[in-house]
Amino acid sequence: MDPQLLLSLVQVKMPYGKYKDRLICDLPVSYLEWFSRKGFPAGKLGSLLQLMLEIKMNGLDYLLLPLKKK
Repeated sequence: MDPQLLLSLVQVKMPYGKYKDRLICDLPVSYLEWFSRKGFPAGKLGSLLQLMLEIKMNGLDYLLLPLKKK
């Protein structure tokens, strides 16, 4: 796992859609699940959304809290 991916979750904002300009780490699970059903976008954004879904589904989002404070 690339540590830069975790930093990206707390730095990158959703570029479009209902939650435009919201940090990836702050997206609701329901939105991430919708992408899971419909298909994640290609590239880095899709990878970040998939990773965030996995983190939230496993109750690990607390691990991002120290990164959000930086």
